Amino acid sequence: MYVPAYSNVYSGPKKNPYQLATMLSIRSVDLAANFKVTAIDYYDNDGRLIRRYVDSPMTIGPLASRHIYLEEKDSRGGFGANFIVRWTADKTINTPIIECVMIGATGGQGISFVSPGQEIRE
Repeated sequence: MYVPAYSNVYSGPKKNPYQLATMLSIRSVDLAANFKVTAIDYYDNDGRLIRRYVDSPMTIGPLASRHIYLEEKDSRGGFGANFIVRWTADKTINTPIIECVMIGATGGQGISFVSPGQEIRE
């Protein structure tokens, strides 16, 4: 799954970067079966790998969820950052919901939005 992530967005006429906290959310929507997350890789605006988050497969149970949190001050990803999440299951299951939630607040003004994951081929 390819999941767009935004460590910042631009605002105002001067295109000032507005820093955002980012949370990658991985949610099981299967009532009975587990699946395994085998990789969570974070890439920057230029497609360079910033960090790998999974050292060994992570099992996610029925209706369970996991998340990765990036603080507002972590701007390494830039506007075009993304996660690649690889997962597998022993049998056919409901496809997990994998998305990013971005949120920021400065000077009494806040912004939040969700970016859904998209299945891709390797």
